Amino acid sequence: MADEKTLSASVIETGESAYAVDIEVSSYHIKGDEPVSSGGGGLGPAPYDTLLAALGECTAMTVRWYAKQQKWPLDKVEVKLTHRKESKQDVFIKYIILRGNSLSEDQRKKLIEVAGKCPIQRTLEGTPIIKTQGDAL
Repeated sequence: MADEKTLSASVIETGESAYAVDIEVSSYHIKGDEPVSSGGGGLGPAPYDTLLAALGECTAMTVRWYAKQQKWPLDKVEVKLTHRKESKQDVFIKYIILRGNSLSEDQRKKLIEVAGKCPIQRTLEGTPIIKTQGDAL
């Protein structure tokens, strides 16, 4: 699991489409954009796509980490997710698929419980502080 430290990202418009951006984070390069149907060029994932992927990534890694700590026979974990708005409320649904024929029913239940405790989920369920600053004149 990642150390607790200050992370930095840089997002810069590219001009390739109305909303296309280059994202640099932790020495990785990602393209972001809106779909064509929303006026973008479809050159990369949209912001909610990336958020949904982050939740799934964190969930899979958290389940894997726990199974390794317990030395449980988890062969593979898959996370399928959806996101939608219901009356201005964001609703995320995570469906966890655990592969491992030797996992007991109790181990499976515990891993599903652990899947609900990944750091990104806790951030989304919490009350993060976001401070916006700029160079406005």
